[in-house]
Amino acid sequence: MFRPRILPGLLFLLAFFAPACQAQLGKNVLIPAGSEQDRQLKAINDATDPAQKLTLMNEFAQANPDGDFAIVADEQLVNYYIGVKQYDKAFEWGDKLFAVDPNNYNNAVNMVRAANEKGDTERLFTYGQKASGIVQRYQAATAPEGTAADAWQVQKSQKLESIKEDQTYIENSLLNAAYQQKDPAKRADYFQRFAKIFPDSPNAEQALGMSAFSYQAAQNRPKMLAVANSTLEKYPNDIGMLILLADDYSEKSEQLDKAEAYAKKAISLCDTAKKPEGAAEADWQQQNTLQKGLAMSALGQVNIEKKDNLAAVKNLTAAAPLLKSNAVSYARNQYRLGFAYLNLKKLPEAKQALTEAASLDTPYKGPAQQKLKDLSKPAH
Repeated sequence: MFRPRILPGLLFLLAFFAPACQAQLGKNVLIPAGSEQDRQLKAINDATDPAQKLTLMNEFAQANPDGDFAIVADEQLVNYYIGVKQYDKAFEWGDKLFAVDPNNYNNAVNMVRAANEKGDTERLFTYGQKASGIVQRYQAATAPEGTAADAWQVQKSQKLESIKEDQTYIENSLLNAAYQQKDPAKRADYFQRFAKIFPDSPNAEQALGMSAFSYQAAQNRPKMLAVANSTLEKYPNDIGMLILLADDYSEKSEQLDKAEAYAKKAISLCDTAKKPEGAAEADWQQQNTLQKGLAMSALGQVNIEKKDNLAAVKNLTAAAPLLKSNAVSYARNQYRLGFAYLNLKKLPEAKQALTEAASLDTPYKGPAQQKLKDLSKPAH
């Protein structure tokens, strides 16, 4: 039985939200009123000519090469260079700022924004990881001396709440950049990195699933299996991974008992699934219907491999109307159904199913046409 390689895609629309607020995690620098630094900063703020403003910023940075005032100098230059879209200079000053204030969350957000605007995916992930590390260290920090534990927890909760929009922006930026990778192997690797950087994010499961599908698209079956199975260990009710593995094992005629169990579980989960908050009803229904159809088709393929062709016909026939929104999946299902009927010696039904598979412009068109020709030859 011919089995074209199918590389299913998964489209996620990832919103790009610019950070609405910038809460300070890191050092707070106080500028003494009337000090030389106060005078220099006032001159910078008052300057209207960009060239003059940059000159004054550089003079401030040279006069304050280290210590807390270096934080102020570096922050100003980062913001300036992002504003004029000189991103490499922004990265240069941002890295200097991290050297003197490694927990500066504002700087991490700015670096992510600069990498985003430049389209530098590697830097985007590097700075996204820095941002996540800053938040994780803050979450784990104990109360400063002289601060009551309960007051510290309240303060931390408020601070973390205030940076939620920034965190959403960073996560969506990394997800979007991973998805935009044209090379499926790179796409898979970036989704893996996302899941490691944000292990507790609601988006981690989605990223792992996308990684598995991307490895499949890259025709790297060992990595696809490894990611899909590890995802199921963490998220045992992930319908996408259950279907992916059931489909793969059934196509390869491997681990058929596991493939059968996964397909049946996916069908059951589809029957009880609830629409995610914010999802459009029509889109959700189409997705859920398609997933159930894919699971039933995989189950039918398991039945064929186990030589239970009556069960195969039942499951593949039930899957057919659920798959009509996806030409490739529908054609494959009908191609499988044709072989199930042939195994039962039901030639008219087999020809009908194969004719439906041949009627669609999919990888199954040619094989189905060839099989129909073979069936039309007179028996010797």
